[in-house]
Amino acid sequence: MLFKAKLKGFFVEKGPHSVLLARTSSPEAPMVVEEVRECASGDVAALAAAMTELQSKKSPSGYMQAVCSIYTPKRLVRRVTLELKRLKDPAYFGEILSQQLRVEPDKYSAVVLNANDGSDFDATKPAPQKEVIFGGMPNEEILQAQDELLEEGIYPDRLELGSLAVLGALVDYLGHIEDKTSTLVLEVGPEMTNSYIVSSTGVEASRPIPQGYESMVPLVQKELGLKDAESARKLFFSNTFDFTGMGPVLIKRLTKELQSSIGFYEVQTGQSVGLLYSLLLPQKLAWLDGAIASAMGIRSLKVEPVEWLASRQVTLSDAVQAKLDPSWFGLLSLMANYNLVNAKAPDDAVAEKKA
Repeated sequence: MLFKAKLKGFFVEKGPHSVLLARTSSPEAPMVVEEVRECASGDVAALAAAMTELQSKKSPSGYMQAVCSIYTPKRLVRRVTLELKRLKDPAYFGEILSQQLRVEPDKYSAVVLNANDGSDFDATKPAPQKEVIFGGMPNEEILQAQDELLEEGIYPDRLELGSLAVLGALVDYLGHIEDKTSTLVLEVGPEMTNSYIVSSTGVEASRPIPQGYESMVPLVQKELGLKDAESARKLFFSNTFDFTGMGPVLIKRLTKELQSSIGFYEVQTGQSVGLLYSLLLPQKLAWLDGAIASAMGIRSLKVEPVEWLASRQVTLSDAVQAKLDPSWFGLLSLMANYNLVNAKAPDDAVAEKKA
C-alpha cells in the first residue's frame, strides 16, 4: 500500500474503555499538538466522526495513518533478572517466556529492553545489563487489533504496546521533574491488576495480581444488601452512588497484595514507595486511585506534562491544554522525542525545521 508523505501527524491510543486521538503539526517531534478527540471504545460512529473532524481532507488511500498504542488483554510487561552466563544459549529467552512468564513463546511477539532506560537489550555487549523488561503481546491479539484498526479506517504506521509507552514516559517524566520517589503504577482491569514500581532510574519491579474491579462487585452486593450481582454491577459502574466511603472494604484484598509487593521491594532496595499512578481505569471508577493511595498511605502522582513535553520538543495548543486530564498521558507518551541530549526549546526547533 502506497501513501503520500505526511504533512500532519496522527496518534491513536486504543484503551479498553476509550479511544483517544490527536492531530499534530508534524509526524515527528518537534511538533505542536493541534487538536484532540475522545470517544468510547466500540462507538464506531463517534470514532468515524472524530477522525473526520481531525482530518482537513481524507487521505487518498482512505486511511488515516497514525502511530497507535494498544492494550491487548494478554499483554505482557515483566521485569526479569537474567543469568548472564546463559546469554549464549539460544534457548534461554524461550525458557524465560515459557517457564518463568508462563506464555507460549511461538505464540507471542516479544521484545527485551534494558530496565533502566528502555533501550534494546544487546547480549553481545561486553557488559550487558542483567535487569531487563520482557514486553509482548500474543500474535493473535496483535492481528485482531490491526484488523480492527483497518476496519475503522486507521492504518498503523507504528503499533506500540501502550503499557511500555506509559512506563517509559513516566520514568522520563520523573527524571525531568527531578523526583526520586519510587512510584507504584497500576493497570486495574476487570479480572487482573498489573502492578509496577518505577523511578527516575527505570522500571524497578513488576507483578501481576489476579484481582481486578470485578472482584469488588460481590462486596458491593453484600455491603448494600442487594439481591443479585447484576444489580450491584450496574450500581458500581454508575454515577448514582458515592462509593468512596466503602472504598477501604472494596479494595482490602487488592491493597493487601500490593502492600506485600511494596514491602518486599522496600526491604530489597531500601527505597520507599511514596506515589501512585493509575491508568486504564473506567472514568466512573477513577475514585479507586485516591482510595488505593489513601489505604496505602501514599500520594497520587499528579502528572503535569506541559514542561516535560516541551523538553521533548512537543508543545500543546491552548485548545488542547484546556481539554487535557490525567487520562491523556498515554497518548502523549507516543509523541515525545527521547533521542535528545540537549533538548532545544520547542518553538526554536519548530522554527528551525521550517527554515
